[in-house]
Amino acid sequence: MLGLMCENGVFLPGTKVAAPPALCPDRAWASSSVTFKSDNSKKLLSCKASIDAPNSSIKSETKALVVQGVSEKVVGVLGGGQLGRMLCQAASEMAIKVAILDPSENCPASPFSHYHMVGSFDDSTTVEEFAKRCGVLTVEIEHVDVATLDKLERQGVDCQPKASTIRIIQDKYLQKLHFSRHGIPLPEFMEIDNDESARSAGKLFGYPLMIKSKRLAYDGRGNAVAKCEEDLTSAVSALGGYERGLYVEKWAPFIKELAVIVARGRDNSVLCYPVVETIHKENICHIVKALAAVPWKVRKLATDVAHKAVSSLEGAGVFAVELFLTETGEILLNEVAPRPHNSGHHTIESCYTSQYEQHLRAVIGLPLGDPSMKTPAAIMYNILGEDEGEPGFRIAHELMTRALALPGASVHWYDKSAMKRQRKMGHITIVGSSMGIVEGHLKSLLKDDNPDVSARVGIIMGSDSDLPVMKDASRILNMFGVAHEVRIVSAHRTPDMMFSYATSAWERGIQVIIAGAGGAAHLPGMVAALTPVPVIGVPVRGSALDGMDSLLSIVQMPRGVPVATVAINNATNAGLLAVRMLGVADSDLTSRMAQYLEDAKNDVLVKAERLHKDGWEAYLNN
Repeated sequence: MLGLMCENGVFLPGTKVAAPPALCPDRAWASSSVTFKSDNSKKLLSCKASIDAPNSSIKSETKALVVQGVSEKVVGVLGGGQLGRMLCQAASEMAIKVAILDPSENCPASPFSHYHMVGSFDDSTTVEEFAKRCGVLTVEIEHVDVATLDKLERQGVDCQPKASTIRIIQDKYLQKLHFSRHGIPLPEFMEIDNDESARSAGKLFGYPLMIKSKRLAYDGRGNAVAKCEEDLTSAVSALGGYERGLYVEKWAPFIKELAVIVARGRDNSVLCYPVVETIHKENICHIVKALAAVPWKVRKLATDVAHKAVSSLEGAGVFAVELFLTETGEILLNEVAPRPHNSGHHTIESCYTSQYEQHLRAVIGLPLGDPSMKTPAAIMYNILGEDEGEPGFRIAHELMTRALALPGASVHWYDKSAMKRQRKMGHITIVGSSMGIVEGHLKSLLKDDNPDVSARVGIIMGSDSDLPVMKDASRILNMFGVAHEVRIVSAHRTPDMMFSYATSAWERGIQVIIAGAGGAAHLPGMVAALTPVPVIGVPVRGSALDGMDSLLSIVQMPRGVPVATVAINNATNAGLLAVRMLGVADSDLTSRMAQYLEDAKNDVLVKAERLHKDGWEAYLNN
């Protein structure tokens, strides 16, 4: 017992302390050693338990700790990986104290935590001791001792999300059963426990067949694909055999993988973040695109499925709902994580409330924050280990250095001590005014050359004879520094090219299209019918009807297919209108437009003053 008491009855930061028998009567004295690391020497953890006070608890002593900020609660997090690190970083902005329990002294979250208990989050006694120091308990990894969480809840400990939710999520087969009972659309699935049931599943679902472990499966671990019946034995063996607990899923013919971060408050209020697309590399999330380039109807369906899935669970926090978009437009739920998630890293830079701040708000009981995006587009790129050890670190650091030169790029390094292939070491988020722009920056980052400048405006015309007029739009866009492209796209001679251009414009990052046309002037209207991007039509003067035919053709578009129109041959105004449209979401362009107007006014004033001063004869002679 002498090892328990420290000077003045407190633990010194980093001191290893063995829990007294009174606090863990079912464990041997030497077996429950933990380390407490405080974020500075002033935040010492009180330990007054002694042989004279066998029933004292650490929890009762820590009630005296003064916590300043938006909440008096200390948030305890089971796990101290990169998610815990970013939780702690978000907490620091609101002066919320976050304690972590993690077995690694140098885990990513440790430097940013209020204090760090070094111990296993899968050990019952350690988790119980840790809980005594926290006002609310949450997780950054779901593979924790759920039986202990259940026990703690019965004792009155505040766990968010609830142990019942963690239990469901831990076992992916139970997850499927739960969501199936709640009417959530899923790929077909069934449990297998021997060769016969596996072959039956293959006959029922066909091949390829996805075989999954029920537990401890993430980042591609615990999944195996059998392409035919002969592959079943090797696939099952690769997962550790039937005794590990396996089930199968019918192969989902998806065309995209989507994800929705969902926040649930303690009052059961639910907010959904925008739908994103996730792109995987060797079954590990590699790139996240926000927003997902899918129709609004698909976004709505994905959001509804995610909302319904999270509403069926218990407890507060942030949840990640991973989804499949099939060839037929169906949304199928893949799996749910009861915590912040890789698909939500981008929210730190791209949304008004990051998923990490949101998780803290939710578990503490604060009002949920605005989940909407504050930037039109974002891409998250995972920095995965490309080699072992020092060579891997060198590759990653070179990538980060290049990223720092990109506009709109933010680098997050998790400070993990060991580099391994395919290990998540950090991430880079790039935000910008369009997906085309941020994709161009990412492409240039990975190619290690100068950043591509993706076009924001497309100037198109049916013939090169329109170019003498349409060049004025390009001149204006150059004046305002707006990246644009100039193309010949004929509605009559190259209709396939026109269709391809119009339907791909939005996904490529084009935000406004200026279409010049003479004669029948079908180009602006046809393009407007194929793209959600605004179209400005420029009537070009022809040889027969002086441009009136073009003007009337453009302004007489049917309801539901709007085309903005300027005066005949006035591509200058088309360029200026495009700048004003872009300025709605670009304060720099709005400021430059205001300056353009001011300069135009001053130019007129100078001319007026000179005319007044010199008289009209001298004015004209000059």
